[in-house]
Amino acid sequence: MPETYRFLIMTTDPVHIGTGGMMLGRVDNTIVREPGTKLPKIPATALHGAIRAYAARRYGKLRCAGQGQTEHSNHCGLQKCPICYTFGYSKGSKDSFSGVVSIMDARILLFPVYSMVGPVWVTSAEALRDAGFSNNTSVEENRAKWSGLTDGDFINLGWLMLKKEGNWTPQDDLKNKLPEPVKDRIVLVSSNLFSQIVNSNLEVRTSVAINPETGAAEEGALFTYEAIPRATFLWFDVVVDDFRNAFPSKKIWEELYEEVKEISLPAEITENEIEVESVLKKLGYINKRPIKNKDESEAEFAKRKDEYWEKVQRSYEALKNVMKSLNWNAPIDIVNFGLEWAEHLGIGGMGTRGFGRIKNIDCWRVKEDIGGKR
Repeated sequence: MPETYRFLIMTTDPVHIGTGGMMLGRVDNTIVREPGTKLPKIPATALHGAIRAYAARRYGKLRCAGQGQTEHSNHCGLQKCPICYTFGYSKGSKDSFSGVVSIMDARILLFPVYSMVGPVWVTSAEALRDAGFSNNTSVEENRAKWSGLTDGDFINLGWLMLKKEGNWTPQDDLKNKLPEPVKDRIVLVSSNLFSQIVNSNLEVRTSVAINPETGAAEEGALFTYEAIPRATFLWFDVVVDDFRNAFPSKKIWEELYEEVKEISLPAEITENEIEVESVLKKLGYINKRPIKNKDESEAEFAKRKDEYWEKVQRSYEALKNVMKSLNWNAPIDIVNFGLEWAEHLGIGGMGTRGFGRIKNIDCWRVKEDIGGKR
């Protein structure tokens, strides 16, 4: 049965996921937004690509990092490869697997804004409910709710003065997941106002291309770009549908490679042939020996077996050191391992300009009943 895991992340650098083109307006390079609310988001494709790439690097399997079918990214397609099993692989139309995880868009939950009483984090009742946090209150248009930030009935958000509608603090299911400086500085506003506040407080930077010959600014190459600012909290879901129920846990690899490391690849038919075929069958590479006059010849089978065995040996070299330091028992562990490196290497564009790092704050299982209601 599918399982849903929810991640709460925080940007530790500004994050720029561009729309892929230049536009007339406030900035040249805009970021991706939700069509209905115009709220910025981190697309699932950006998360999936980065998480897969970093997980593959942690496992020493760079060939399994990208889309496959290229010179530098040709998925191993090993059924017991934790990367290919989790995220899928592609080796042509006749040999592909979609994987067992689906990563969703990351949506804004808490947005940092400057105020006259210091930084606050703005949210809306709808944003809280969408993320699954209990909330039984609402707020009128052009009003706000908070507790403890000011002694008066107004809060100044720099360009916007909001009147207090009443006291409000987030419930424990959210507060317990947040860092101390944040949990008592949250302001609740309406959905329409939330979108306006977010879009008016995005980080906007100006850059210029450098002429590689002169080392000076390229004439006419000035451009601006926007980003989700540092200390923004977002959430996204990962759905795990392991319909095969054959995830290659660390224990499986350890048991298989106890056999692998004792076998050398035979050039001809030797006493090791039976052991080699046994391991290849367990890994899912071969199912049977060729049947005379119906399948491939013995020579073709032997050649294919040698190629498979070379792949197994490379996988072993890549994973033997990982097995000493990492424990993995489920596909969600592989997602976590990749996300951990996003805290250091970042996602999205403008990475050389100090953009892109995100931090995993919490991950929890979303419980569902038989009817699918949460």
